Amino acid sequence: MSFALGVVLFALGIGVTIALHEAGHMVAARVCGMRVRRYFIGFGPTVWSTTRGHTEYGLKAIPLGGFCDIAGMTVNDPWTEEEEPHLMINKPAWKRVFVMMAGIIVNIVLGVLIIFGVAVSFGLPSTEDKPIPATATQLLCSPVKEGDGTENDPGCTGEGPAEASGVQVGDTFLTVDGRTVEGFSDVIDAVQAAGRTAGEDGVALGDTVTVPATVERGGTDVDLNLQVQVVERGGEATGAIGVQVELPPTEMVDYNPVAAVGGTADFTWNLGKQTVDALVHLPERYWPVVQSIFGAERQMDSPVSVVGASHAGGQLVEHEQWMSFLLLLANLNFFLAVFNLVPLPPLDGGHAIVVIYEKIRDRLRRLRGLAPGGPVDYVKLMPLTYVATAVLLVFGLTVIVADVVNPLQLFP
Repeated sequence: MSFALGVVLFALGIGVTIALHEAGHMVAARVCGMRVRRYFIGFGPTVWSTTRGHTEYGLKAIPLGGFCDIAGMTVNDPWTEEEEPHLMINKPAWKRVFVMMAGIIVNIVLGVLIIFGVAVSFGLPSTEDKPIPATATQLLCSPVKEGDGTENDPGCTGEGPAEASGVQVGDTFLTVDGRTVEGFSDVIDAVQAAGRTAGEDGVALGDTVTVPATVERGGTDVDLNLQVQVVERGGEATGAIGVQVELPPTEMVDYNPVAAVGGTADFTWNLGKQTVDALVHLPERYWPVVQSIFGAERQMDSPVSVVGASHAGGQLVEHEQWMSFLLLLANLNFFLAVFNLVPLPPLDGGHAIVVIYEKIRDRLRRLRGLAPGGPVDYVKLMPLTYVATAVLLVFGLTVIVADVVNPLQLFP
């Protein structure tokens, strides 16, 4: 019951997010003297609508987005004589860009407000970057190549390189291959570098190379000849030893309403950087999503659709993780904001970049003694729009299918 409640609540949160995003466009357009014809949530057949003033408001059957139809948004849109004084294309460039950015601004403000509410109510996870302790908690075998997670995945058996080297559970790495270890990431870097170098020197996949290492065991330093196995990851040779460590518990910071302002700013900045990084690496995460449809394990950094996000929200409520539930909703708002900034039509950033192009072009024309070139003919942009829309559609449908057949599992 709690899982279903979480799914419904998160889906409702997504709906409110979309509605407020489009409302940002609508309000900004009216403030700038533009005519808003339609304000709809969803796509496809109309389920309900009503007209107030010059605007038709409504809901459509497929709740995967929304739109705000502004008169004269492009020179190719038809308009009536009565609408002509209120056309978007006739307004100053800054107003047109402001209207395009208004939805993004709303998402950012909404995300910040959610984080502030979490800071005051629950506290926030610390953003201090502390190294993960390099203490072995489990010793594993290392597959030579990455498997696909299906029943035909060969995987690996037996003891791993670290165990064969004499590493024991509870050992803390102090040095690896001459490098001082501050955290487990230093172990990973040293091991991968050794394997990569060995692969470049012609060492075959599955073979091992020896590197010196020192571990702390029961208060005593122990020197080891660590056997680094040359493996293939991402199509390239690297090193692996088969050591797993335990992540430290998340440190929480409590805030009063005044201190929460600074805490919210710091947490928002870090979350924003993570969101940009996730968007940059989005293309390379597409194929693992396809593999997950056919049985491969769904990765924790896998992109999700509104279906998958709602499923994740259900899991969080089921485990009474309300703070994480709200932060996930804030993260969704930041992702929508950053995603819409991508300068490709039909996204908001694509429309804004067209206006900016017009201003730069007209400035250059003035320097040449020419008149302004007028609004861009969007018909010329249709090939790019079709390609961008097709890519987004294929990506979105793929992720939705994966979210249905193999949803992301946040808890074991």
